[in-house]
Amino acid sequence: MIDFLKYRPLYAALSVLIFAVFIGGAIYKIKTRGEAFVYSVEFTGGTQVLFKSSTPILSSQVVEILEKNGFAGATTREFSSTELLVRVRQFEGDAKGVGERMRLLIEEQIPGSRIEILQTDSVGAGVGASLWWKSTQAIIVVLILMLLYIWWRFWSLSYAVGNVVSLFHDAIVILAFFMFFDYEISVNVIGAILAVLGYSINDTIVIFSRIRENVHRMRGASMETIVNTSINETLRRTLLTSFATSLSVAALVLFGGDVLRTLALGLLVGIVFGTYSSIAIASPVMLMLHSGDE
Repeated sequence: MIDFLKYRPLYAALSVLIFAVFIGGAIYKIKTRGEAFVYSVEFTGGTQVLFKSSTPILSSQVVEILEKNGFAGATTREFSSTELLVRVRQFEGDAKGVGERMRLLIEEQIPGSRIEILQTDSVGAGVGASLWWKSTQAIIVVLILMLLYIWWRFWSLSYAVGNVVSLFHDAIVILAFFMFFDYEISVNVIGAILAVLGYSINDTIVIFSRIRENVHRMRGASMETIVNTSINETLRRTLLTSFATSLSVAALVLFGGDVLRTLALGLLVGIVFGTYSSIAIASPVMLMLHSGDE
């Protein structure tokens, strides 16, 4: 039997390190570029166009062309040497018209290039701000509801707090991953975080249910022994489920294309750390807060 609880100081040190890196990275990025995350047009407002060129194009060249022709705040993201995502601050109801004007400018200024528009999106700044606030509210509400559900399910505050701390840990890890690699925070990413929270709580409930069963079955044993035994008894199920789910999500990362890649990356990171947090975060926190009469 693996003594998982023996490594509690290591789990705590790793979690502290993750939070420190997240906070430090956020402060650094805010000071250097004004914001911690790279947000999609859904949150910032403006127009976003995905171009495909017949020949390799430089993002710096495209930004210069657009800035000189009145498209303020142009930013780009390269998916390949011929695929370029361009975001500008202009917001118009006719996103395709904005994209077409940009396409013509690029073709005129870069001789020999033939540009194709693959996708266009347009969102007003007010809508973007509202969407960001609603997304934040959704995550907070989910965490509160999870706390109440686990409290009701196990009739124990220690179980509830242990679960919510692990869920919060999962959300921070996903956000830290996207911040570190400068991946865009989009509605898909928020959806991935919410999906991971649901996946992770299911995994934790399996472990907690076994702990509660073993409390009655292993009378006289210490709570630490019961928790260790319960984690080991559910370990195979936890690992097999996570591995099978990760294979499906990894396929989306590799073959899902640019539209699904950020969603799949968020899910993959969340599944891996959700499995870790169920064992290394939820159970130790529950044990720390547990009282003998629960």
